[in-house]
Amino acid sequence: MVDSYDDAFDGEKSKSQVKRELHALVDLGERLTTLKPDLLNKMPLTDALRRALVDASKHTAHIARKRHIQFIGKLMRDQPIDEILAMLDQVDASSRQYNERFHGLERWRDRLIEGDDDVLEKFVIEFPEADRQQLRSIVRQAKHELAHNKAPASSRKLFKYIRGLDETQRGLR
Repeated sequence: MVDSYDDAFDGEKSKSQVKRELHALVDLGERLTTLKPDLLNKMPLTDALRRALVDASKHTAHIARKRHIQFIGKLMRDQPIDEILAMLDQVDASSRQYNERFHGLERWRDRLIEGDDDVLEKFVIEFPEADRQQLRSIVRQAKHELAHNKAPASSRKLFKYIRGLDETQRGLR
């Protein structure tokens, strides 16, 4: 008799599980309210949710903001959550994926400064939008600063350039 009871509930979510999932959607919606509008425009969101996210800043009273965040959570039910989370992980500095990408870009910068033309060619293959002449110039300046124990201004400029190429390639710019 117990076996038939267990079979009747296979595949169904408990009420608690449904509540946890809905609370997670509300939390994700609240997280989206903190993003810049240009980043929101690149996400696969419905127009109603975009308007609600823009309007979130207008609600300053505690209960009004809470009610509006609940409304955003309701609108989140119809969104492609996996795509939104993947994009958020790329831009959220506290995520593991962002940190790995950041460290990879730092490794590229270090290899370009320490390397030769072969490293530059590998970089251009990975990032075809790169301007070789500008890249060579920045790398040359960074090598000069490193050799003369100067402040690493060109090294920072090189990293910023590499990060810009990466964000363009990923569709974040």
